[in-house]
Amino acid sequence: MSESDPNLTEMKSFYDGVYYANADKPLQGNAHLEGLRKKVGIAPGDRVLDVACGLGEWLHTCLDAGAGIAGVDLAERAIDYCAKHMPEGEFHAGPAEQLPFSDNSFDLVSCLGSLEHFVEPVNALKEMARVAKDDARFLILVPNADFLTRKLGLFGGTNQVDAKEVVRPLPEWEALFAAAGLSVTARWKDLHVLSWRWISMNGWLAVPPRALQALALPFWPLRWQYQVYFLCEKDAG
Repeated sequence: MSESDPNLTEMKSFYDGVYYANADKPLQGNAHLEGLRKKVGIAPGDRVLDVACGLGEWLHTCLDAGAGIAGVDLAERAIDYCAKHMPEGEFHAGPAEQLPFSDNSFDLVSCLGSLEHFVEPVNALKEMARVAKDDARFLILVPNADFLTRKLGLFGGTNQVDAKEVVRPLPEWEALFAAAGLSVTARWKDLHVLSWRWISMNGWLAVPPRALQALALPFWPLRWQYQVYFLCEKDAG
């Protein structure tokens, strides 16, 4: 893939000009990300790469735990923000399908809520596998096409659907991982919506339905969830 690819150019324009147009908020972690760090066991000295790192909230949480951090994002605005707020890290603007790192470099590679927007997701996953150590873990968060609210016609996608958003059922995501040489070792629900920050983010009129959804998600089975975390490892051999 070339960075001159018209699809990639159009997406970069969207993220730089629209999605991250106001990238000036303070960098801060949150309880959900701190819980996620503990769940996957980020330890001091680990090298963590976040692909499509955005404004770096997850990497900031890993940095606070003593990890060495690196991030890649298509949006130069996002990378400039991360480099300014986390000078200890290594940050590059570019596509996930061409990672600027050596083979066998990272203990954990993450991609959180972004794989559905990639132009070539399998190639991006193969690149993540290339730069990861043989015993590395992969933390991937993806949306679920069988999300109950979506199936009822009450949810049509995120505001990134204007760029690119391909949402798959969970078995299709697992097949995508397998095509890149990754095996799933664990899956769990994404319950970051159990917070006032998420419930209130679209204004007071949206609070009741968002609150109902947030409270329902812990009781819905995995196949009905909005987003699902996958923990993966490289296939043996």
